[in-house]
Amino acid sequence: MLQVHATTAPQHIWEVDYQPNGPITLNGEPFDWDLARLGAGRYHILYRGHSYNAELVEADYVAKTIVLTLNGQRLELQAKDRFDLLLDKMGLTAVASSKVNELKAPMPGLIVDIRVTPGQTVQKGDPLLVLEAMKMENILKAPGEGIVTAIKINLRDNVTKGQVLVQFS
Repeated sequence: MLQVHATTAPQHIWEVDYQPNGPITLNGEPFDWDLARLGAGRYHILYRGHSYNAELVEADYVAKTIVLTLNGQRLELQAKDRFDLLLDKMGLTAVASSKVNELKAPMPGLIVDIRVTPGQTVQKGDPLLVLEAMKMENILKAPGEGIVTAIKINLRDNVTKGQVLVQFS
């Protein structure tokens, strides 16, 4: 079971229950629809005699957020599974999303770009650094919002996995 709400209109909440290769229910009622894939991230939906064009713009499966357009209208959706709802009910949501105070190197590599400075305020997902590893450039993003207190590396430094790169307050 998932609880889905539009982040731009939090009063819209849907209870979605599904089983792999089984029926889908929406707010306790059977959800009968036809879905046709048109291409990468593009779909055509028939539901209750209406036709919809949908495009997946962005999906963050860790944060359980999806951005899509439905007939040209942008929708930002947030999903909560049973575990998230239980944490909410127990008042443990803040504990589950504990603050991150540093960014560590996910793998060894070479720092090829530094996009922030100490004292800069960042939001979750803002690009901080570019790490080159195995001939690929990886943009390392802010794990949460905060203020950059220190940058522990320099441009062109070789770093090891787990090395602290940026500290936040």
